[in-house]
Amino acid sequence: MFKQWGILLAASVLLVACSDKEEGQEEVNPVEEIIEEVVEEVEVPEVEAVVPFIAPFTGVGSETELTQRPVLVTINNHPLARPQSGIAKADIIYEMLAEGNVTRFLAVYQSEIPEKLGPVRSARDYFVDIAKGLDAFYIAHGYSPDAQKMLKAGVVDNINGMQYDGILFNRSSERKAPHNSYISKDNVLAGAEKVGASMEINKIPKFSFFESFEGIKIGNPVSSFSIHYGSGSSFENKYTYISDEGIYIRETAGVLTIDKETEEPIKIANIICMEMPHKVIDSSGRLQLSLSDGGRAYIFQAGIMREIEWENIDGILMPMENGVPAKLVPGQTWISFIPTSPGLEEMVTYLP
Repeated sequence: MFKQWGILLAASVLLVACSDKEEGQEEVNPVEEIIEEVVEEVEVPEVEAVVPFIAPFTGVGSETELTQRPVLVTINNHPLARPQSGIAKADIIYEMLAEGNVTRFLAVYQSEIPEKLGPVRSARDYFVDIAKGLDAFYIAHGYSPDAQKMLKAGVVDNINGMQYDGILFNRSSERKAPHNSYISKDNVLAGAEKVGASMEINKIPKFSFFESFEGIKIGNPVSSFSIHYGSGSSFENKYTYISDEGIYIRETAGVLTIDKETEEPIKIANIICMEMPHKVIDSSGRLQLSLSDGGRAYIFQAGIMREIEWENIDGILMPMENGVPAKLVPGQTWISFIPTSPGLEEMVTYLP
């Protein structure tokens, strides 16, 4: 208030002075000069833009509400199927064993569906269970006998390459079967329409998120760690923290994990290792995974590692800490299923 009266007083004096100026004197406007100086001194605080929505599976801010139903796709992770297409845009990627110590990905797409996805691979019964828990539209090419029964019974809305090979699913000439089946965004949506599946989200997961990675300080500093599936290096995954970006990059068998379509490294905000019993159930080596009982887990985020737990909450496998959902860093999350035998300590190794 005193500053405003000072400006008015100064302006009045200068106006009188201006009226007494001699004829022929160069005309100036000192009032404007003072006002300009005062305006320059005023600091206008920056106001952060408020983003009205966050993506339910990533916690990333959005200008619009994301109402698309999640799409779950079985992605081939055989060495001949790498690099995969569309994995950079997944909200969550689950990695787990199929038979023969080979892992597969289940990629969740809710924020957006990329233009090309694949290679698409076959279903297992526990893949279908995860799709059911998420209320996701499920996409696979092929199935085990148990998964086929579940899909045929309509446990989840789905399309499968066994029925739509060459129609909704396309074969790439760059690779050999069974590592060359792909599906496009347009065909995902066309497939949903064909089978009468709604693409509006009906089940919102109860994930909890930090505002950013910068405030996370509780836990053990871990700059890199590895997850070892099997005895060889083909499924040995190394994660390295990039501190200035707050993300992890991933290597498998010493090769950087990239998205084939962009040729850029994937960027992961959270990696969660969930320990659960695995059991071989047939002569082909197919597995049964215990997805309902919960168990021990590790979480890696912002260069920090903590021991937590996981629970199956209404069909969704949820990281838990002190009885509530563990907070995630906004961005992509990878969830690795670890067999109870040999267990977390044996399969997950890390360095400070």
